[in-house]
Amino acid sequence: QVQLVESGGGLVQAGGSLRLSCKVSGGTITRPAMGWFRQAPGKEREFVAGISWSSSFTSYSDSVKGRLTISRDSAKNTVYLQANNLNPENTAVYYCAARPSAYFPNSVYRNPTEYRCWGPGTQVTVSS
Repeated sequence: QVQLVESGGGLVQAGGSLRLSCKVSGGTITRPAMGWFRQAPGKEREFVAGISWSSSFTSYSDSVKGRLTISRDSAKNTVYLQANNLNPENTAVYYCAARPSAYFPNSVYRNPTEYRCWGPGTQVTVSS
């Protein structure tokens, strides 16, 4: 069974940076496209960033563009989210997700319902 485990969350001051990691292990997802989502207290889970299986294409929510960068190391089955210049509004539980790309290695998926596998999440807290 496929497992996703996030790490790298924590407490950071406004203006600081974090690098989140998501390790995929067990089972097999054919050509996995990956995504990062977040959920703040009292709010719905929202898309943050996504990357295609080919790594050639990425997508970001408008609210994080320019401050977050998604990348992947396929040899390590790991996807990363580099977050810079964080602010208190970025406080949330961050989740990574995976889904097979089948015959579309360049596709990026933004809708959480399109993902099959999820990690338990990692808390990011930004203090002012």
